[in-house]
Amino acid sequence: MPRIWAVARNTIRQALRMRVAVIFIVLLLVLLPVMGWTATGDGTLRGRLQTFVSYGLSLTGLLLSLLTIIVSVHTMTSDIEHRQIYTVITKPVRRSHLVLGKLFGVVVLDVALLTLFAGIVYAVTVFLPKLYRPSAGELREIDNEFYTARASLTPPDIDVSAKVQAIWEQKQEQLKELYSSLTTQEILEQLTTLERMKKQAADVGQRLVWEFENVVPLDPDQRLFIRFKYDVSLTPADEQVYGDWYVGDLRQTQGGTDTTTPIYRVSRRDAIDTFREFEVPAAAVARDGYLAVGFYNDPSWNQTVVLFPLEDGLEVLYKAGTFTGNFIRGVLLILCRLIFLACLGTLAGSFLSFPVAILFCLVIFLTGTVSGFVLESFDTLGEKANLIYTYTVQGLVKLLPQFDKYHPTKFLVPARLMSWSFLGKVVFFMVCIKAMLLLGLAIVLFSLRELAKIVV
Repeated sequence: MPRIWAVARNTIRQALRMRVAVIFIVLLLVLLPVMGWTATGDGTLRGRLQTFVSYGLSLTGLLLSLLTIIVSVHTMTSDIEHRQIYTVITKPVRRSHLVLGKLFGVVVLDVALLTLFAGIVYAVTVFLPKLYRPSAGELREIDNEFYTARASLTPPDIDVSAKVQAIWEQKQEQLKELYSSLTTQEILEQLTTLERMKKQAADVGQRLVWEFENVVPLDPDQRLFIRFKYDVSLTPADEQVYGDWYVGDLRQTQGGTDTTTPIYRVSRRDAIDTFREFEVPAAAVARDGYLAVGFYNDPSWNQTVVLFPLEDGLEVLYKAGTFTGNFIRGVLLILCRLIFLACLGTLAGSFLSFPVAILFCLVIFLTGTVSGFVLESFDTLGEKANLIYTYTVQGLVKLLPQFDKYHPTKFLVPARLMSWSFLGKVVFFMVCIKAMLLLGLAIVLFSLRELAKIVV
């Protein structure tokens, strides 16, 4: 361990002498406070905070990722190119210790810089509202929709397989004629989607009820948020729908004996095709964690079928954590990425020259950053192209960490809870498996590499 730490200290000193490291550090020290002052978003205080956190953490993650790649590759290749490695290997230091020491030095530097810049982002985020002197309503809005960590509940998938099978048996020939260009499986998928949409539609005078189990708000004195979006079969003249909502333990209306849980009624008009939210006290959740949300399509106001989209038509949000805890987990998510890139740079530097190693790492980094786009772009291609893609590109992309999928701003900006179990899953796959495989391969390749030839 002392030998590894000695190599790590030397790596840190070597990194801090690099001009590119100094430039990146100065850029972040200057840009982060400036971004906090200039961020506007949608003009509201919440929009300013969301924009700053999104851009601040994204810039920090990007520059530290590039710095990690450059430093980890440079520390491996520069010693060989400048022949300093000959002095090191003559000492009682194993090559595995040398690789581990250089990696450890890069990771320690990453931890220090990430702590510094994440601390700046956090401090500016907390201090920013004091500059604008917000009203009580704005403070309540950012407390409920930004300075929090809300868990999300969506309605479970509706099982319509029996209904679909019955329709297929009755109208098989008509369906094949109607959808002549589709395969049997594709027709069944179309029918399944259609039947599920019917279950999410309220005809005039009809009531829909969504039930949720195991709802555990962090504080029963807090609020629940019902987020929804309307679609309609016939657009009203004012493009609005009147909604009569009921939130609470609706089992009481079906002969339930527990009448201690209140049922809250909310009546409101909302524009169609737009996400809206309303809130009710968290006391609406029953003691056993049951919650029901009901919607009534009142015929005295509406003359159209009201539909809730399958993917994002209805969502229940409730406070399940704090902004600080969520922010810390988001920073740890960035650290997982940096550890992977440090192992990748160490591997590339163990057998490639500096320019080639940098190019190799950047290609993998950029692919991981846009992996979602790469995977989705092939869905629009033909069957033959998708077959080739399944056995080539898809497998290769899934071997890489999907950095865009695990970006902290996806949780912090909309105030969505990032659980410790989710973070643990990322640590296990990205660090414990993928990064450690790269590190093991780097040790093996560097141990087998011929550093000098004996000429007689």
